[in-house]
Amino acid sequence: MDTQETSPSVLLFFNNERFIFNAGEGLQRFCAEHKIKLSQVDHICLTRVCSETAGGLPVPKNQISQEIILLMIQGVSGLLLTLAGIKNGSPESTEHVDIWGPPNLDLLVNAMKNFVPHATMVKAHIIPRSDNVMVHGNGAALASSLHAEELQAEGKFKAVSISAILLTPTDLLDGSHFSSNDTSIVYICNLHDIRGEFDPRKAKACGLKKGRKLGQLQNGISVKSDLLDIEVHPDDVIGPPIPGPIVLIVDCPTEPHAQELLSAQALNAYYSDSQSNSPETTKVVNCIIHLSPATVVSSPVYERWMRKFDSAQHIMARTTREHETTPILESSARIATRLHYLCPQLFPAPSLLSVQNDGVAAPNFKVQVEGSISKVCGISAENLLKFTLRPPRRLGLDRSSVQNQMTSSVFIKELLSEIPEIADAAKNMSTFWHKPKEDEAELFTRQDSEVMTGDPSLAGHAAPRCMKNVQRDDLEIVFLGTGSSIPSKYRNVSSIYFNLFSKGGLLLDCGEGTLAQLKRRYGINGADSAVRNLKCIWISHIHADHHAGLARILALRRDLLKGVPHEPMLVIGPEQVGEFLKDYKKLEDLDMLFLDCRSTTVAKWDDMEADSMNDESRDHTVLTSLSEDSSLLRCSKRMKPSTPVDDIKLLKRFKKVLSEAGLVRFISFPVVHCPEAFGIILESAERMNCGTVVPGWKVVYSGDTRPCSEVIEASLGATILIHEATFEDGLLEEAITRNHSTIKEAIEVGRSAGAYRIILTHFSQRYPKVPALDEVSIQRTCIAFDLMSVNLADLPVLPKLLPYLKLLFRTRELI
Repeated sequence: MDTQETSPSVLLFFNNERFIFNAGEGLQRFCAEHKIKLSQVDHICLTRVCSETAGGLPVPKNQISQEIILLMIQGVSGLLLTLAGIKNGSPESTEHVDIWGPPNLDLLVNAMKNFVPHATMVKAHIIPRSDNVMVHGNGAALASSLHAEELQAEGKFKAVSISAILLTPTDLLDGSHFSSNDTSIVYICNLHDIRGEFDPRKAKACGLKKGRKLGQLQNGISVKSDLLDIEVHPDDVIGPPIPGPIVLIVDCPTEPHAQELLSAQALNAYYSDSQSNSPETTKVVNCIIHLSPATVVSSPVYERWMRKFDSAQHIMARTTREHETTPILESSARIATRLHYLCPQLFPAPSLLSVQNDGVAAPNFKVQVEGSISKVCGISAENLLKFTLRPPRRLGLDRSSVQNQMTSSVFIKELLSEIPEIADAAKNMSTFWHKPKEDEAELFTRQDSEVMTGDPSLAGHAAPRCMKNVQRDDLEIVFLGTGSSIPSKYRNVSSIYFNLFSKGGLLLDCGEGTLAQLKRRYGINGADSAVRNLKCIWISHIHADHHAGLARILALRRDLLKGVPHEPMLVIGPEQVGEFLKDYKKLEDLDMLFLDCRSTTVAKWDDMEADSMNDESRDHTVLTSLSEDSSLLRCSKRMKPSTPVDDIKLLKRFKKVLSEAGLVRFISFPVVHCPEAFGIILESAERMNCGTVVPGWKVVYSGDTRPCSEVIEASLGATILIHEATFEDGLLEEAITRNHSTIKEAIEVGRSAGAYRIILTHFSQRYPKVPALDEVSIQRTCIAFDLMSVNLADLPVLPKLLPYLKLLFRTRELI
């Protein structure tokens, strides 16, 4: 269901076939949480094609049951990679996934080809809009929805027939205001009829004995009576067929779409009140799943359409709920709550756990029209709510899989029962923030003496000068995703939010589910504010676990700033990310500009500065001699930049943005991972403290990489080095093969560079515990967890957390 973190998804499954309707971000994490195997999905049906409905694309095939599960979640591209297992290799299977959607579906598939190899595993089926358009006498195009387009795939659809009706508001069909998101689809799922039951009494009356003939009749073959001189037909001994259940999946994003829905002639055969229908021809709809927003569902037009179904069960997937206490990802919420109990300074309480929702099990939903209560009632969807379609005797709602309510207090009660000594540990942790501060003069004097030894590895023990009288509104680093490859129950994929408070924020990498993680950390309004005030988004490399959440963030920012004067978002990344965004912008406008990472290296920044100097030189040469011996002219030639003019213009604009954010350096540098993989250096401006100049902080993020000299050089004297640590130390060969780092290697990079603090992230999803660290490493190292929020002022106490984390995770395999 829609929980603000996620958008609705529906799973229709049979013994040998599975269909997913819509796949927003987070689908894979939700299914991993609840042991739902997406590896068996055959078909993905999109009601619309946009970041909301296709933010993470599923996987295929096989599970036993005939039910619709209301997964109600978000997830397209990341799951396609999971499906084929091709992130670091080639798929062994030649099977493909069928994806169905409106005419703009091909734009999505083409965009994904930039980072999804072996694109033949995706077979796109375009449901044409033209079939549902008539031309009026005056030449204007009118939506008619005269018939439903049946979905057909060779050798598939064994248990159900699915048809689609395209809805496009008539005032948009002339193309003047049409966008790719303006077409939505209503899916009609009709299970095949079941042959009627065999009546042994009728068979006996027809003179039939037990034996082979009874089987022939059940297979539709007429036979000769054993005792009478008559021919017995199947209808003589078999009752009428049992009509297959019918389910509608409806997504009307706006009221004009609802008006199209009301006038769709293709649905006339399904209406209970249609005068043209006889009891014999009327198709009874058993269940309607409404993916339309609550504002549309409660409109008079939509309500009139709902009244046309007398016996259907209406399930509202996007109605507003209050007092909701059950998190959509229980395992992740349990860890976040435990970490908050242990150390609230570094692990703030998950915001969405405290969202006020109604908490009533499957509450009734009534549509209101002009102040009166209509007769149309439904229920608000719940995660894992089922509607059983077969066998007929079980037709209807099934809440057996719906989660029990889980709250923060329940999680804490479990923790204290499991690890009683954690209460004392939490008290001990709190003292780190309340002890008198160490005398700063002594602290910084010790730092200077250690640096003078010439061993940069020793400098990490002393607080750098940028920490002197540091304020809590300077920098906060929020780890939105700390896992590698695919989202898991416990760790989302890569994303780091740099909160610069009044100066805005930055995103370094933006894996699938980044927006949901922002909402879990800051709440709905806080996440909107963070997205609205982003200065830029930087992507380290093309792998989907580092950028698949980008479109969702950009689309939200576009909507939040609609009608407000603003500049397009600047996205910085490798060339392939730019190609993906270029293709994706044909699908929906993302209100952004792209700059290649190569244009933010030291050399390219120098080119930009040289170009600025050339501009000044050109202005000055109007008043000077233009002879070849002119030293000014020679200088101008020497400074001629190699960076493209457009990139130089963007860099100049970006420099102003960085200045507003209080940053003086934003430098990408190549690392050893895949082609066009980068790390980044961020440095803040100097500040005045009691009349003295205090240097700014320096943070380095490695991206994905093997240990390399480029990262060490970039990290010299860093305040914080955020380094990937994908593999445990015993998996060095695998780390080398996959161009990743082990935990020990990452720490050694930080030690070699003299980084004050090393924060490890991008862990393999396989690990069951906090990794073991030696006494030397523990003095400067911290393990990142999802939603961990590291304030610059808290760096001195950061390494003290590790022993307590080991206590917290001693009994559970939670990483």
